[in-house]
This record gives sequence, structure tokens and C-alpha cells, in this order.
Amino acid sequence: MTDAHSSAAGPATILVDADACPVKEEIYRVAARFGAQVRVVSNSLFRVPVNEQVQRVVVSDGFDAADDWIAAAAGPRTVVVTADILLAERCLKAGARVLAHNGKPFDAASIGSAVATRAIMEDLRAGMDGPLGASGGGPLPFSKTDRSRFLQALDRVLTALR
Repeated sequence: MTDAHSSAAGPATILVDADACPVKEEIYRVAARFGAQVRVVSNSLFRVPVNEQVQRVVVSDGFDAADDWIAAAAGPRTVVVTADILLAERCLKAGARVLAHNGKPFDAASIGSAVATRAIMEDLRAGMDGPLGASGGGPLPFSKTDRSRFLQALDRVLTALR
């Protein structure tokens, strides 16, 4: 297996938090164009392209096992694709670039407020009674605009890592 911390001369590695990732196909296409390695990390099997640049990494179904694997592999030559704010924070601390599925970058300037907002929303949901309970709300539906924004953002990050 290629180490996600390969040297600056080597290809970048894209680590995909795959369980709820709606842009896996886009990641494969962009990675092929840039010669980047892709690690599709999940708790269950996913179909991945038959391609030496793409590897499926199936971890145990233990709590946060996929997040722990991704955070341990993250480094300066990696791009992490996740919607998980706490995982994004861990990967940023390891020097990785982090993108949400909608193309929004997580960075040192934005992660603190994202973590705080997540905590506030978690507290609000925990305090709700009635039919919405802890599952009320949620993210907006994924759109074509989100997909396009993600493609542009991934292209920019991989260009910067070249």
C-alpha cells in the first residue's frame, strides 16, 4: 500500500470518508487526471474502480474506526473528503487539506466556528421533544451546484499540491 505521507515529489493521496459520500465517482475521475492515489475508507464494502490508484480500505465496524484510520493516514500530501466536522479538525491538525462533499473547504480559519456550531446544534437537537426529536432538520439535499462546487474545489486543491 502506498503511504499517504509520500514525499513532495510523489502523488497526492485523497482519503475518502466513504460511508455517506455522494461524490465518489467525481473523486475517481479527478484523481485519474492528476495521478493521485485514492483510499476509499468505510465500515462496509463499496464498489471501487479496478484501478491501481484506487484502494478500498474496510475497517472494523467499531465506533469511529474509519475516522481513526483516516486521521492516522492524513498528512501534508493528503486531501480528505468528509462531512464530519470533528474528523476534519483532526485531519487539519495533521496538515491535510480537507473538503466537504459540497466543495466547502475546512481550514484553520473556519474549523473552530464549524466545531462550535456543531456542538450548539447537537445540544439543541438533544433538548428537542416531540416528533422531530434528535433527528430534526439535517443538511439540505445534495444538488448539482454542490457537485460542481466540489469538482472545482478538488481540482484547485490538487493543483496546489502539484
